[in-house]
Order: sequence, then C-alpha cells, then structure tokens
Amino acid sequence: MIHGSCHCGIVTWSFNRLPESATACNCTVCRRYGALWAYDYENQGVKVAGPTKLYIRDESLAFHFCGQCGCVAYWRAIQSDAEGGHRIAVNLRLTEPEPIAHIPIRHFDGFDRFLDLPQDGRCVTDYWF
Repeated sequence: MIHGSCHCGIVTWSFNRLPESATACNCTVCRRYGALWAYDYENQGVKVAGPTKLYIRDESLAFHFCGQCGCVAYWRAIQSDAEGGHRIAVNLRLTEPEPIAHIPIRHFDGFDRFLDLPQDGRCVTDYWF
C-alpha cells in the first residue's frame, strides 16, 4: 500500500497496492498540473480523505485539489462506469519517491489523438529531476 498527501497534509489518499504504471498525460489540464497518475476505482483500490476544491472539466472529470496548499491530489470521474464504480486517479507526485521510483511511465496523448503512446523505458525516478 502507498499513501499520498498534499503539502499541508489536509488531503490524503491511499492506494491498496503498488501501481503497475504511472501515466503522464499531455492534455491541456494534465500538462499544466505536471501530475503522474495511477488509476483504480474509488473505495475499491483507492481511498481519499479530506476536504477538496474542484475543477470540473467537460462535465466528465472533477480534479480535486487542496484548498489550503493548492496541490492537485486526484481526479474522479463524474459518472459511474458500466460496472457502477467511479474511476479515480491519484497523483503519484504526492507520495514518497522511493517506493514508486521504478514504476514505468506510460504516455497518453490526451491533446491530439487521445491514445496511449509507446513506452520509452522511463520510470518515475526519471521524472523527479
């Protein structure tokens, strides 16, 4: 299990396992946030806590951030999917680097083509510096 928190500690998340990958997205929102996302379902693989402010994009995703320190903690799908769950992605940059350092990065082109790009061998540690 890994845990993350905003800088001031008000907003937290926990992921019940080590993610298989982290996603770097270049859409108009994610490239501004600089987040590395790990996905699952709310209250299944991911639990979140603490009061957040929202930025709702295209009535499909709600980006949750701390109203005190401003860190983007996670996004959550507005609508449940076919299985009845809410897809959620936590920002791995809010956890300690060591446990996730070797997780491979997946690149998602959310700007032009809306598709996964080939992996290039980079992992989370390559994004810390």
